[in-house]
Amino acid sequence: MTVHDLAAALPGIPSLRDRCRALAMVEAILNPDRETRYYAFDAHWAPDQELASMHNGAGDAWSIVFTPAGAFLRGFDHESPMNTTGDSFDPWPGLLTGLPEVFAAQVTEPAFLIDGTLAATLCLWRRPDDDRWRAGQIDFPDGDDPDGAGWLFHVLLQGTPAAYQDFAEAYYETTVHLDAVTSVFAHHPLSEDLIHRLNPDLTLRNLAADAAEIGYPAPA
Repeated sequence: MTVHDLAAALPGIPSLRDRCRALAMVEAILNPDRETRYYAFDAHWAPDQELASMHNGAGDAWSIVFTPAGAFLRGFDHESPMNTTGDSFDPWPGLLTGLPEVFAAQVTEPAFLIDGTLAATLCLWRRPDDDRWRAGQIDFPDGDDPDGAGWLFHVLLQGTPAAYQDFAEAYYETTVHLDAVTSVFAHHPLSEDLIHRLNPDLTLRNLAADAAEIGYPAPA
């Protein structure tokens, strides 16, 4: 899989945003420690900007910036041969070819840089009136997943409660109730019962700040 396959498979911006918010909310319920969460969403990251993100704690990450001008996505597989951080001040050739000027600020966003270089082995972008996600013209190195598109975005790409359940049970080594995850993916308002099915140690009050940050529906 490469970024071009990812571009063809991802849903439109509104659906992708909803997936990201759901991932972040169920993650916040399962894991109260913000510093070790795998998925996050900040609905107030910057003026008119929202940020969905993944960090696995081992140097790999992805970020999606949602703005009125569209969405910019970057993924970073630190073991990919397309990782140029530490070797060059430029991303892999072709990675940003055709990037619209409205997304230029994301390329120099300090949160996405390592030693002044964009930490990205793949990039995608989409304007609100585009009919698909777009990527640069890239000469990929050999390998089945040269830029990390397949494994970095596996759960997000599937976009199902079952995909997240499989991930979370392996990652957190605990039982995760599918019906509760399904409710969060449907963006049902939080309730004490829903929270307790995922984490009996938390309450609505504990999660109020997280829900506000994510922009998740308030309790009914």
